[in-house]
Amino acid sequence: MLRNREIRVFIIIQILILCAAILASWFFPASGIILVFVTGTLLIISNLLMTIWRYKEMEKLSNYLRQIASGDSTLDVRDNQEGELSILKNDIYKVTLMLTEHRAQLQRDQVKLTDAISDISHQIKTPLTSMMIMADVLHDRKLDESKRAEFTRNIGIQLERMDWLVTSLLKLSKMDAGTILFKKNQVDVSQLIKKAIDPVLIPMDIKEQSLVIEGVQQSSFLGDLNWTAEALINILKNCVEHTPDGGEIFISYTENALYTEIIISDNGKGISKKDLPYIFKRFYKGENAGEDSVGIGLAMAYSIVKAQNGDIEVKSEDGQGTRFQIKFYKQVI
Repeated sequence: MLRNREIRVFIIIQILILCAAILASWFFPASGIILVFVTGTLLIISNLLMTIWRYKEMEKLSNYLRQIASGDSTLDVRDNQEGELSILKNDIYKVTLMLTEHRAQLQRDQVKLTDAISDISHQIKTPLTSMMIMADVLHDRKLDESKRAEFTRNIGIQLERMDWLVTSLLKLSKMDAGTILFKKNQVDVSQLIKKAIDPVLIPMDIKEQSLVIEGVQQSSFLGDLNWTAEALINILKNCVEHTPDGGEIFISYTENALYTEIIISDNGKGISKKDLPYIFKRFYKGENAGEDSVGIGLAMAYSIVKAQNGDIEVKSEDGQGTRFQIKFYKQVI
């Protein structure tokens, strides 16, 4: 209690008043009643002054809280002195910082949600318009059966594309908002590679592309098998798309004391230098992108790898293929 500055000051003032009264009674013993009256009055006044001062300090804190409620969080009421008021000021300041950060995070999430909705609306507009036109044409009873079958097939393709697009955008939005909980299991890299290449084997077979896999057995890292496989699938699809018929896709993996590394490369047409800095940017389409590309697969792969204490880099030159280097760093316990 005596560490409290306000209490120390108050006690010292009252002791000084009492000491003054004792000295006065020693030199003027006949004026005892007057001294008692004066001493009591001074003690009452000191108590009132102390109370008034504390009320003013509380009023300052109240005004500070009202300013915070109105959105002004720039004030600083920290007090390095001892005492319950100083402790209260510091605690209020800490809570203010927490509320400010929480408000800023909510604003960032709101912006991300708005952007996600805008992205989804923008990306589905073109296929939706195309399907509406084809649906109108299909109402024509005189339409040739071959054209009817073609339009019906195209509508199905567009619907599948829209489903993939919306699903991917929702996944990205969840990752941006931090609502996806990635598992932290020991992932065997060889099992991961098998899971990732399965969806691209048929497209590779159609283009007569060869696949070479080399790796150090027992390589592993701490992460989420399914999400990481989705990231690799998107990278492999990009390689298959940009590698010509008869081309080669190469996958290698190693592990050391610092990280587990996966390298996916191809001998395709490559990425131009001006496109490289933006290749992982959402909806970015380079000059070599296909007509059906929407620029979201590599962005998703980047977000998935980054969310698992990883890093991804790309090296490429026009006509000389592309090399994706993925590293999952060891987590220090």
